[in-house]
Amino acid sequence: MGSLILIKGPNNSGKSEYAEKLAIGSSEERFYIATMIPVTEDNHEHIMRHIERRKDMAFTTYELPYEVGSAPVTASSAVLLEDVSNLLANVMFGKKGDIDSVFKDICRLKESCSVLIAVSISGLDEAKYDGETADYIRALAELNRRLERISERTEDMIKSVRGERYNAF
Repeated sequence: MGSLILIKGPNNSGKSEYAEKLAIGSSEERFYIATMIPVTEDNHEHIMRHIERRKDMAFTTYELPYEVGSAPVTASSAVLLEDVSNLLANVMFGKKGDIDSVFKDICRLKESCSVLIAVSISGLDEAKYDGETADYIRALAELNRRLERISERTEDMIKSVRGERYNAF
């Protein structure tokens, strides 16, 4: 039975770098599950920055926009899931799925490895949006709450000072 570490916070708060450091320190066998479906040039640039940063970190990478629980990881491995917010968007908008299916999928992945380090966006304001986007933001907040309840540790990345990342704990 694996443990879960949830790393959440706003965009550009250092979540990914922090999660990578945790993964490197937790296991020699590391998997990186990328969930983003790139549709814009910015998405492609974002992915390339992450690939470049990870190039010497010995991750085996799987690109799985859906069904992350089916990833062929090992019971003794550390798995970095990047990220929960993209996975939920892919399922809600691409497959017309719901929060329950995403939560169960992440739980299945958690049970397949030693430690699952899940990265997610938090702090989005649903009041600024309506319709599907507001529904997505509410669903993401609820999914983050569910993941927090089953996590052994949650880190909330809240600010950056002089290039150093700080969390709430």
